[in-house]
Amino acid sequence: MKTIILAGGFGTRLQSVVKDIPKPMADINGTPFLALLMDNMLQYGTSEFVLCVSYLRDKIINYFGNEYKGVPVKYSVEQNPLGTGGAIKQAFDLFDIDGAVVLNGDSFIQMDYALFYAQNQNNTLAIALKQVENASRYGRVETDGEQITCFHEKSPQPRPGLINAGIYFIRRELWKYAPQTEKFSFEKDVLEKHIAALHAPYFITDDYFIDIGLPESYQQACRELKDVIHGKK
Repeated sequence: MKTIILAGGFGTRLQSVVKDIPKPMADINGTPFLALLMDNMLQYGTSEFVLCVSYLRDKIINYFGNEYKGVPVKYSVEQNPLGTGGAIKQAFDLFDIDGAVVLNGDSFIQMDYALFYAQNQNNTLAIALKQVENASRYGRVETDGEQITCFHEKSPQPRPGLINAGIYFIRRELWKYAPQTEKFSFEKDVLEKHIAALHAPYFITDDYFIDIGLPESYQQACRELKDVIHGKK
């Protein structure tokens, strides 16, 4: 199972508490957040990491090198920001990847990634969803039967719902739906535009989820994440 992690974000909203490092390298009680993500994926049989890096990328490359705990680490370097879609596609093209689990480098979700991979490795696309009490910050996802049918924009009105957890299984064939540009948004330009044609199955997780994109959620991660990982919470 190959794992691609989007680790190129600027972390603009986090600059007040996390300075001079890429957002995925934010310190969580002495350990970079990205290392916690990678440790978690090692439990589920990841055979190779591909890190999509851009902003302050040397700090990531110097920390992890070419191997992490015995597993190869490769880097897909964005010389200029490519957007989420452009970054993932570049990694597929650069390393001739047929299929991979793809994660956002600023959120942690406990779920059975090995099962997610096993159930979906022959699909063009599969998406993990999470039920939350307030979906307004993320935008809601609608489903019908076994497939995703619609993505709703973020809303000022708090309401419960399913959200896109930012975890995907992607096969190379998906890129026929991508724009013919280097830079594009995976969410806007692929998922939202083509979800009806993609017939994408979903995988619902009820487990722990946190996104460190805001100062308050970063502080929450510092309080909770180590206990969650070690099964104390």
